[in-house]
Amino acid sequence: MSPSVPLQEMIRAIRSARTQCEERGVIQRECAAIRAQFRQSDNGSRSHNLAKLLYVHMLGYPAHFGQMECVRMIASPRYSEKRVGYLGAMMLLDEKQDASLLITNSIKNDLSHSNQYVQSLALCTLACMGSAEMCRDLAPEIDRLLRASNSYIKKKAALCAVHIVRKVNELGELFAPAARSLLSEKNHGVLHGAVVLITELCERNPETLERFRKTVPDLVQIMKGLVISGYSPEHDVAGISDPFLQVRILRLLRILGRNNEPASDAMNDLLAQVATNTDSTKTVGNAVLYETVLTVLDIKSESGLRVLAVNILGRFLLNNDRNIRYIAMISLQKIVGTDHNAVQRHRGTIVDCLKDQDASVKRRALDLSLALVSASNIRSMMKELLLFLSSCPPELRSQAASGIFNAAERYAPSQRWHIDTILHVLTTAGGDVRDETVPNLIQLITNASELHCYTVHKLYRALLTDISQQSLVQVACWCIGEYGDLLLRGECQETEPVQVTEDDVLDALETVLQSHMSSPTTRGFALTATMKLSTRITDNVDRIRSIVSIYGSCIDVELQQRAVEYNALFKKYDHMRAAVLERMPVIEKNSPGHTNGESAGENVKETQLAKFKQGETLLPPQPANQVCDLLDLLGSSEETLQPSPAVSGPVPGLPANTAGGDLLDLLGGLEPAPVAPAPTVSVYDKDGVTLTLSCEKQSDSGLTVTLTASNSTDSDISSFTLQAAVPKSVQLHMKAPSGDSLPARGAAKVTQMVMLNNPNKVSLKMRIRISYTRQGSAFQDTVQIDSFPGLGAAGH
Repeated sequence: MSPSVPLQEMIRAIRSARTQCEERGVIQRECAAIRAQFRQSDNGSRSHNLAKLLYVHMLGYPAHFGQMECVRMIASPRYSEKRVGYLGAMMLLDEKQDASLLITNSIKNDLSHSNQYVQSLALCTLACMGSAEMCRDLAPEIDRLLRASNSYIKKKAALCAVHIVRKVNELGELFAPAARSLLSEKNHGVLHGAVVLITELCERNPETLERFRKTVPDLVQIMKGLVISGYSPEHDVAGISDPFLQVRILRLLRILGRNNEPASDAMNDLLAQVATNTDSTKTVGNAVLYETVLTVLDIKSESGLRVLAVNILGRFLLNNDRNIRYIAMISLQKIVGTDHNAVQRHRGTIVDCLKDQDASVKRRALDLSLALVSASNIRSMMKELLLFLSSCPPELRSQAASGIFNAAERYAPSQRWHIDTILHVLTTAGGDVRDETVPNLIQLITNASELHCYTVHKLYRALLTDISQQSLVQVACWCIGEYGDLLLRGECQETEPVQVTEDDVLDALETVLQSHMSSPTTRGFALTATMKLSTRITDNVDRIRSIVSIYGSCIDVELQQRAVEYNALFKKYDHMRAAVLERMPVIEKNSPGHTNGESAGENVKETQLAKFKQGETLLPPQPANQVCDLLDLLGSSEETLQPSPAVSGPVPGLPANTAGGDLLDLLGGLEPAPVAPAPTVSVYDKDGVTLTLSCEKQSDSGLTVTLTASNSTDSDISSFTLQAAVPKSVQLHMKAPSGDSLPARGAAKVTQMVMLNNPNKVSLKMRIRISYTRQGSAFQDTVQIDSFPGLGAAGH
């Protein structure tokens, strides 16, 4: 290919290349020819070669060797070369290139050129790639051009000033007077540039914002002229007069009227006029209406005008364009908290959007529907949400279930309705709910004592229907174990009487135990329920004993341990079985329960667990993530602490009452001996938060550490958590804390028990991370413990 081929021929040759390798060959040959011609001092085709190089640059190939040629062509007196040179500078240069500084003087000279098109080239280049140094040097020239008589130049200068203000914020004061005077221009291009410049100045400087609030009447007048003006071919777009300028003015009014009553009052009538007179059948009109709505909702507008804005968004929800429906959802979501009643009027339309085919619109409709739930519409809205849950995409199921739990907790008209709603969710999407749902629902059922019979009947039927939903099966097993005697009576006023035999109940539990769909946790619930039934039935105790003995050799260690302990109750401690397996007492909340996965129920008291050491094996297995075996975490100062979370809420299988001192001898046959109080030392005292530590040696390698926190300040502390780390060879297990809040002035304390096992007798160290929230601010600190009271500096 000849080096002198026209640009069109080079493009044709590149496009006809059949492989990437062939294309690279064509471009390399042409770039070599361009380099050779650039080196010639008398080259009449420089603009032609640079144009070809710019096309090569657009394809992604290196073109940096043309930078100096751009500088030379910008200095050329010929307009054709200057135009290509400026274009090359905008594409090949940026503020990081040293060559960009070489064109500063050329730009300054061209800004004073007699030809407006040469001035325009310089303005566009400076606005595109001007560095902070170039902007400081050339800002006075731009300010001079803002006051020129040529509208074409003033328009370009205003947009160049916007770039300068963004690069060098303090130069905004220089352009403010000229920008104010531009609002009196009749040319729409100049007005558009002026509004953009004023918007930039107001967003960056509060003092400038206050000064420009005086221009609100001028902006209102300009906007009114656009709204009521007749047909103008020059500015008309689909029947709307210059919608681009209207949108810019509305955005500026939004900034000027925010948190300012006089400015908002001055624009209220205009906004009402735009909202009622703009055609909403076309996209152009909808764009203007959307900006109007955003302005109305952001300023201190009248209540009637805000209702009008919400109604416009309601009409957007009926639009066939999914993008318009989506932005309407986003806007309504932002204002539902402040204009709840106005948004409620469009509840039916919003709920219909749950059936939309677009996944984004459907997600926004779900968020908005959940936000619209109130005490007055809880029943009707929940019907729609439950219907949506049964057919929603898998990625939305968890969000929908969590939102329904939240709404049911806040606005449930009755306990029965609350329980029915949660059971419906578990039946529909039990695999997508949070793990905390099971203990929270158990707590809810426990507290509704008059509904125990109704609940156990309903859950038994659900268990017979489907055992794939693990959360539902776990709750059902727990209820059958607790209230199996109510189920066997067959008397329930709320439902049709159903005769259930002991064999039927045990068959259902055995099905859960043997099903491949049951998780180890679910099998633990089922085995505990089977064991509890041994005190609630009379004729099938031998069958229960047989089931329990079978799982004594189960491959799952947790299930095996539980079965062995239950088998011991049948044999050696049969006289204590009835007391150990009594019904769980009603759980009193010490904080509001939340069935959406937040804290609920009463934490198991650490003092009770400490008192019955040998009875701890009756507790259910802890999840794997609650075992904190940290690997060499104290080896350096760069370790990351990992939490050892504690379980709260009711614990299935934990006996309601104890059998006195006999329980202490449950597995070991030892009599309790009085223990001297363990020595206590203070390990942390900062900002009113005090942490003390006491130790109790359990065995040659076992140690129980009790951490007690108190708050001596005058403000309450919430979200209090302790996390612990130990060397890798030491085994650590954290029990449930006694709470997560520290009242002011030491009104209550939080106790955390930590079980340590040090089989290798290494030097024992512990690092504690303390996290809490006080007056809305989060605090976090770390303390390292190198010695333990009563054990010596080396630990074990």
